[in-house]
Amino acid sequence: MTRIAIIDRADMNAEQARVYDTAKQTSGIVGGPYHAYIRLPKLFEASQNIRATLASGPLSRREQQIVNLAVARHWNARYPWYAQARNSLSIGIEQPIIDAINARKTPNLADARERTCFAVASEILANKGLREASYAAAEKTLGLEHLVALVATVGSFSMTCLTAATFEIDPPADNPIPLAQ
Repeated sequence: MTRIAIIDRADMNAEQARVYDTAKQTSGIVGGPYHAYIRLPKLFEASQNIRATLASGPLSRREQQIVNLAVARHWNARYPWYAQARNSLSIGIEQPIIDAINARKTPNLADARERTCFAVASEILANKGLREASYAAAEKTLGLEHLVALVATVGSFSMTCLTAATFEIDPPADNPIPLAQ
């Protein structure tokens, strides 16, 4: 049960309605943790901008999804897991990869960049940073700009997951790939 009341569009103040309508027209993403963010319209808008910036950044869609799955799994965030598992399937990430991450195992990733994205995200979340050897390997594989985007994705999506987990924003009941216990 969600801890936070969901504000209907008709009950939003002018600033809430403005940022909600803009998001609805651009990304279409207004659910999940955005139910909490709408209470602070500038935060709602800023998080939409960060999400859009990272989505159009140097990481491939698959790399972004692998990072997002690792982050959602780490924070036990049910709604973000639901959304990212669905998004991952829609772009061709194979079910065994999603299942491995859900089971807290290292997925079998053929692509070196994808393996690096998963390893870096996992290490940052587990250790609050990267060891020197991990940093050097990631920079060599990804390049500095891509590594910056990867670290920013971990941080940004951690905020999303923490918000969803704290306010117990749940996925729909027909969630096809629930978060494992």
